[in-house]
Amino acid sequence: MEKMRMHSPNFAEENIAKLAALFPGCVTESTDEGGNPKKAIDFDLLRQELATSIVEGPQERYHLNWPGKREALLTANAPIAKTLRPCREESVDFDSTENLFIEGDNLDALKLLQETYLGKVKMIYIDPPYNTGNDLIYMDDFHEEIQEYLSKSNQVDDYGNRLIANTETNGRFHSDWLSMIYPRLKLSRNLLSDDGVICVSISDIELKNTRSVMDEVFGESNYVNTISVLAKVSAGASGGGEDKRLKKNIEYILVYAKSFLDFNTLSHLYTEQPLLQVIEDMRDTGESWKYTSILLGADDRVFFKTIEDGDGNPIEIYKRTGVRRITINKACKDERITEKEAYEKYFEGIFSDTNAQTSIRERVINAVGNLEKNEILEIEYVPRSGKDKGVRVCHTYISNTVRRVIWIKDVAERKNTGIIKKEKLGTFWENFDYNNVGKEGEIPYPDGKKPIDLIRTCINLYNDNKGIFLDFFAGSGSLCHAVMRENAVDAGCRKFIAIQIPEEIDPKNKKYQSSIKVYEQNDIPLIITEISKERIRRAGKKIKEENATTTPDLDTGFRVLKVDSSNMADVYYTPDAVEQNQLRLLMDNIKDDRTSEDLLFQVLLDWGVDLTLPVTKEAIDGREVFFVDGNALAACFEKSGKITEDFCKELAGRQPLRVVFRDSGFKDDSAKINVEQIFKLMSPHTDVKTI
Repeated sequence: MEKMRMHSPNFAEENIAKLAALFPGCVTESTDEGGNPKKAIDFDLLRQELATSIVEGPQERYHLNWPGKREALLTANAPIAKTLRPCREESVDFDSTENLFIEGDNLDALKLLQETYLGKVKMIYIDPPYNTGNDLIYMDDFHEEIQEYLSKSNQVDDYGNRLIANTETNGRFHSDWLSMIYPRLKLSRNLLSDDGVICVSISDIELKNTRSVMDEVFGESNYVNTISVLAKVSAGASGGGEDKRLKKNIEYILVYAKSFLDFNTLSHLYTEQPLLQVIEDMRDTGESWKYTSILLGADDRVFFKTIEDGDGNPIEIYKRTGVRRITINKACKDERITEKEAYEKYFEGIFSDTNAQTSIRERVINAVGNLEKNEILEIEYVPRSGKDKGVRVCHTYISNTVRRVIWIKDVAERKNTGIIKKEKLGTFWENFDYNNVGKEGEIPYPDGKKPIDLIRTCINLYNDNKGIFLDFFAGSGSLCHAVMRENAVDAGCRKFIAIQIPEEIDPKNKKYQSSIKVYEQNDIPLIITEISKERIRRAGKKIKEENATTTPDLDTGFRVLKVDSSNMADVYYTPDAVEQNQLRLLMDNIKDDRTSEDLLFQVLLDWGVDLTLPVTKEAIDGREVFFVDGNALAACFEKSGKITEDFCKELAGRQPLRVVFRDSGFKDDSAKINVEQIFKLMSPHTDVKTI
């Protein structure tokens, strides 16, 4: 019976296997630390495979490098023997929620999530440390000691003498930061779905380096946008150095797709403003408002002819006669109504027209010629590109010169508050409330907190109201708050995964003095994860109270999982290293302080099963059995010979997809073999394993 691995994937081995499949001639052998043979790659041969000329040593090329990059890559690939332990008492709706709050180092957490959430995350939003050098709660100052940097970058000899001339600030402030962010981004990319997107908030300090790292990790061709966000000094845009520099009030969000070809277009994103206010503002600045014509009445349309586009696809042309056209001003004057009333009354027929030069319009003009005063054309076709690519559309043309009609309803819409003008969202974002962001969620958090409306705008870059949204620098839990709020607005079913290290707050930190009083009054420990969990609890409760009638089933809960050492004793991973006096350890290879539920969640990780699936517990023949999502997985961790053939026959009758037992639960090897045969006969599709 196969034993479970119970540690994160070894990415180095997987990458070697992938290269071996592509370039089998580059596979060689080497030895590990214990002298055992293992597969390796001959990099000289691999370089030659990828070249069209003779390769003689290292070649100059365009790439990003820094002291410690190889170690950072190794850090990303190295497996870990850790697990996620459930914590029911700190969770909300543990048994029913589909949200996760993971407490621990995000590098470990990302490794542990690799198999379970590979290619399943729709969007990642992170607000990592800005590397400002300030005394932040995050380990945000990644400056190296100058001698350490010089040594790692080969700028000093064995005696500490400088080998090249270089200023102290020419890189040492960035290397450790790059080594921190690089492996995390590499691991996070694996979790994104093919149509997924990542947004990284950053300041100008590491903007250039972050862009370079993301070009390398995600690919320059998958770059989407750099967004500039108007922020306030109080929210993290530092005002340092304002004696010699301009005050900083802009931060940035880098947006990358996992695959630009698969990522949705962003044409669905708009800002909104009252229509009459937009018109008034344009008049004040001398700009011309174009939507001033109204189309009134028309006879039934009559088919005219079919022509072809450049690819030979059909363009169907129809005519309507009996058309009447007036202006907004005339309607107001004749009917003695206000401009506002005119726009509301005639909204469906208000338009602007343009003589934009397009191949479709040119083909229509050639086919039809001039139009009569009371005629309009309607053409139907399937565009080959643009926002309506692949969708059948209907366009209208008017006037004797066949001008294209642009309806106001395409750029505005009716709402309860009146008519709203929609403006396509650009790369400069403003009007976010940074002044009160510290108190958002009813929990103060003065460092680096982002407005939830900013994060909600990022969430909407992904044009769907479902999927998994991940933040592995969760801070105060702003993404979690934003996901719940957005679900309440559009009845979505988005899920969140938040990862945060349990960093303690220094009670002497001046920035936190007023906040600490609030924490103490509410019995909140001075730990970032505790602040974040309390913020999510309060935010979820408030959202439900404010939307009681529309969001009765809104998921505002979260399962708390904590990164910890493996549930398995060292003997599980290195049985050959056990000495004679340690043989008793083989009787049970699980740590004494671990519960059955701890074991269950490590099994879920190892088997790649969703960590939010419902878990039930039953007693079968006196044994405790966990069932995950019905019959997706059954687990029994009883020990001392309690796993018998009769018990397994009853369990096999449930026909679970997977089943796992504690190895010490079998009476002997014969019982284990018999149990395996029972499942082969009674439930042959069941995958049976032990820990």
